[in-house]
Amino acid sequence: MADESKAPIIVIRKKSGHGGHHGGAWKVAYADFVTAMMALFIVLWLMSSSDQAKKAIGGYFNDPTGFGKQVGSTMAGSGESLAITKTEMSEIKDKIEQAMRKAPEFQKLEKNIQVTVTGEGLRIELLETDKGMFFESGKPKPSKFGEDLLQRLAAELGKLPNKVLIEGHTDSAAFSGEGYSNWELSADRANAARRLMQESGLRSDQVTQVRGFADQRLRVPKDPTDPSNRRISVIVQYALLNSPPAKATASASAAAKKAAEPAKHGE
Repeated sequence: MADESKAPIIVIRKKSGHGGHHGGAWKVAYADFVTAMMALFIVLWLMSSSDQAKKAIGGYFNDPTGFGKQVGSTMAGSGESLAITKTEMSEIKDKIEQAMRKAPEFQKLEKNIQVTVTGEGLRIELLETDKGMFFESGKPKPSKFGEDLLQRLAAELGKLPNKVLIEGHTDSAAFSGEGYSNWELSADRANAARRLMQESGLRSDQVTQVRGFADQRLRVPKDPTDPSNRRISVIVQYALLNSPPAKATASASAAAKKAAEPAKHGE
């Protein structure tokens, strides 16, 4: 009996899986709480925002491509900006096309004039032909038809508050002139278009950039020597108006109304 009383007692403790199984549950609950608080703060911020901001944010969800009204802070963070909508830009596109149709021989060259509404703005492209339609072949001087078309275009764009970019493009065929390349030719043609357009109605403060891309942005990459790669592009940017909603809307409407007026040039 004495030997049995001295026998060691072995206690086996089994680890319960209860704590390990539910150990991360609080993290999920905390994440749900943080998400709910974030949603609450967003709702409170929206309720305190201006009507312009509410409409702009609602417009984003209706048109996430970015063509609708956009709101953002200025560089100084002092206000909101209202962009001309895609619909208004489409109306301006129609008016510009109507003005250009009055140009001589327009019907024969309609395929060489492309006007499209893009994310950057309204892009107007004058695509060259084999013989050179808008500019004299190999030269930065506009042809007679090119001058007339650029003048009509300038008369319409000068009525708008929008800023304008002018680009020159060439094909990949090497330029034959010594010391003169496609880089110079594309830049010189863009500058020639700028000078002519500013003399014909485009305001001096409207042009923000004049760019020559040579053959770096081919319109037909599969055919680098295609004549349509040689072109002048005029981009009418979406106008940002730092003003109260009513004033900004009135300014945009006034711009569209002015664009609807018939061009004085050539009439």
